[in-house]
Amino acid sequence: MEAHSVERKLAAIFAADVEGYSRLMGRDEVGTLRTLTAYRVIIDRLIASHRGRIFNTAGDSLVADFASAVDAVQCAVAVQDAIAKENAARPAGEQMRFRIGVHVGDIMVPTTSSAMPSISQPV
Repeated sequence: MEAHSVERKLAAIFAADVEGYSRLMGRDEVGTLRTLTAYRVIIDRLIASHRGRIFNTAGDSLVADFASAVDAVQCAVAVQDAIAKENAARPAGEQMRFRIGVHVGDIMVPTTSSAMPSISQPV
């Protein structure tokens, strides 16, 4: 029989999205997606290097968790610096800027404990 419980843990949540994403898509869908893909490679690498973990993405947004608020804020600053450097060569109307917020608080993590292993799961 499975018992469902919730574990709480303190985490720093990093949330980011593109400022004016709809406007950029309206001007040039293919170019905007190409830029977003290239910038996400940079952002994903920086999140990993600051010991973060991306746990949700949708369109132009992403959410990551960090065990340390300091790591999350340092990552946010590094992302803004890296994206500013990438944007420097682009015309103002084609630059992609990210809004980033960091929140520290408890998150709830569902856990499942089982007295008997499931038959369908390999041992």
